[in-house]
Amino acid sequence: GTNYNTHNIDAFFQRVRQDDLEIRNARDVVVAKVGTDLYEMFFKGYTFKQWGLDPEELAPEVTARIPVRYNRDDRYFNDPYQGIPKLGYTVMVSKMLDHPKIHLLLNCDYKEVLNEIKYEVMINTGPIDYYFDYKFGPLPYRSLRFEYEFYETEYYQKVGTVNYPNDYDFTRITEFKHFTGQMVRGTTIVKEYPVSEGEPYYPIPRQSNRELYEQYAAEAQKANQLFFTGRLGSYKYANMDIVVKDAMELVAKLA
Repeated sequence: GTNYNTHNIDAFFQRVRQDDLEIRNARDVVVAKVGTDLYEMFFKGYTFKQWGLDPEELAPEVTARIPVRYNRDDRYFNDPYQGIPKLGYTVMVSKMLDHPKIHLLLNCDYKEVLNEIKYEVMINTGPIDYYFDYKFGPLPYRSLRFEYEFYETEYYQKVGTVNYPNDYDFTRITEFKHFTGQMVRGTTIVKEYPVSEGEPYYPIPRQSNRELYEQYAAEAQKANQLFFTGRLGSYKYANMDIVVKDAMELVAKLA
C-alpha cells in the first residue's frame, strides 16, 4: 500500500489531542484523540443530529467505537476479517431457521401467546422494559427513517457510506452496490433521518438510562430461567458482531 506518512499524521494528532483529559462523556473521547477542531468539524454536529442530545450528555462509548485512521482504508472497523454473507442476511437467517426443532410464529405479539408457551429456559431478545410492562418507565430509544432513491447512473457516490455531520437532516447516505459488488443497471441509495419515534433501533447511552436499565436487569435476575440478550434485551448500543458474540456466550453458559 501507499505510505501516507503515518509519522506526520501521528505527529499532528499528538500536537492537537488533549490526552491528559479526564474522559467523562462522548465529547471527551474524541477531543482526547483528535483535538477540539476536528471534534467541532466532524463529531459534534453528527452526534447531535443522530441522538438529539449534546455529546457531553452521552456516555463515552458512543464515540469510542469510531476508529481514527492513519491511512485510506475506508472500512468502518479495524478487524482483519470483515464481510457480509455471500447471498445476503435473508438467506443466511432462512437457512438457520430451517431446522425440525425450530418453530416460528410471525405477526404476533409475544404477550398474546405468553400463556401458551411452555418452556424450561427462555432467552428473550425483545425490549426488557416491555417484558416487565414498563413498571419503572420506558427505556428511551432513538430511531431512524429510511428514504430510498434510485438513480439511472452507475454510481451515486465514490464509496459505500458518506456521512453528513453538519448539513441536511439526514446523517448519512449509503449506496449498496459498493458493498455487494453487484453488476446491475442503475444504483439505489438510502438516506437516514434520525427520529425520536419509531422502531427501537438505538439504546441511548446515558447514565440515567443505564440506571433505569439496571432496575429491569435486577428484576430479570429474580425471574426463574429467564435470560435477556441483544440490543433490546441488554439495552446496549452494540455492533452486530458483539451482539452475536454475547448470544453465543450466553448459549454456551446455559449449555
